[in-house]
Amino acid sequence: MLLPVTALYAAILTLLLMVLAINVTVHRSKLKVSLGAGSDPVMLRMIRIHGNAAEYIPIALLLMLVYELNGGSHAALHVCGCAMVLGRVLHAAGVWGSNAPNIGRVMGQALTWFAILALASMDLIKVLRAAA
Repeated sequence: MLLPVTALYAAILTLLLMVLAINVTVHRSKLKVSLGAGSDPVMLRMIRIHGNAAEYIPIALLLMLVYELNGGSHAALHVCGCAMVLGRVLHAAGVWGSNAPNIGRVMGQALTWFAILALASMDLIKVLRAAA
């Protein structure tokens, strides 16, 4: 069985995650920090940008996969997938420039939460309807 929508967003979000991982390595070299953040606030931000993405992307993709496997709407998956991609990019851009709360960070996290809550809700509805 092909899962084209989940595959699309898994590829995009994985590429984003890899860019963020490479960014951490580049900053480690540039700032000469071999482990952790050292005492550098920029290094800490770069680590947290990657870490935050690594915390949220897998659960979103798992929820997308389950929904698509259960015959869920491709349109709904695209809405959630776009929200995840945009949310992760906005969050990364917001944290990159400042450790203070800002519109990119807030909107990025809100879109991420929206996508995950929507996907969890859609999966739950699928299960409840199947059980009825």
